[in-house]
Order: sequence, then C-alpha cells, then structure tokens
Amino acid sequence: MPKCYQLIGVPGSGKSTWVDKQAWAFSCAKISTDKWVEIYAKEVGLTYSQVFTDFMPTAIGLMAEEVIVAREMNRDIIWDQTSTTVKSRAKKFAMLPDHEHIAVVFETPSRIELKRRLDSRPGKEIPNAVIEGMLASFEMPTEEEGFKEIRFI
Repeated sequence: MPKCYQLIGVPGSGKSTWVDKQAWAFSCAKISTDKWVEIYAKEVGLTYSQVFTDFMPTAIGLMAEEVIVAREMNRDIIWDQTSTTVKSRAKKFAMLPDHEHIAVVFETPSRIELKRRLDSRPGKEIPNAVIEGMLASFEMPTEEEGFKEIRFI
C-alpha cells in the first residue's frame, strides 16, 4: 500500500528543509502549492509574496492534478503543506483513500527562531497575523483521524 506522509507544522518549522535531507524522499511525489507559486514567481520575475494571492488558486489546481497522477501511479507521497488543522488533513485523506497516512509533526521553534527563519526567506513574507492564527488553531494529529503512525521531528 502506498504511503502519504502529511507534513504538519507552521511555516518556518523545517518541513521542506527536512524533506530535502531525506535520501528516501527522492523517490516520492512531493506535493506542495509553494512549489508551484515559486516556479511561477520565477517565470514572471516577481517574488513569491508578489504573486501569492493571485496565483494561489492556480497552484491549488496544479497541486490537485499532481495528487491525481501520483495516486493513479500508486506512488508514495510527501505532502508538504502546513496541515495544522483536522479539516485541512481530512481533505488529504479524502483525496488519497488507498494510501497509508503517516503524520510527520514538526515542533514549532521559539518565536525568536521562527522569526529568524521566516526573515531568512527574502521575497516570501508571511504576515505575523497569519502565523499567529496558525499557532492558535493548531490541532495535534491523532490516530482517530486515520493516521497509521505519527512521527515527531
């Protein structure tokens, strides 16, 4: 049975950095809206932040197409989004009912470290209110949601 690794954590918690360091992850389909936003921003010569609002609906559509292809090919998937709420994770379960889901939870760094990490990404500004909202609404994943395993990084 193919696996879906749902990465769970706020922006700047280390999700994408962690994936890039996992040798086993190179054979997985990496699903992310950020990837599409970054590609488009580069193509049009703008920053992530400059294209985010207008391009996000397109990025979501492209990501969904990627999920369908990976699902049809029975590929293992790494879903690199924040996935901080039960509702956001339920959508992933619904799209991949035949995958074994594994939660990979990333600890939120201290506010100082989180700010340092977020500030180190020029052109990719996330408003503080968005981060605070994610922190306030964060829901720890549970096996009752459907996860076969929950890993903490």
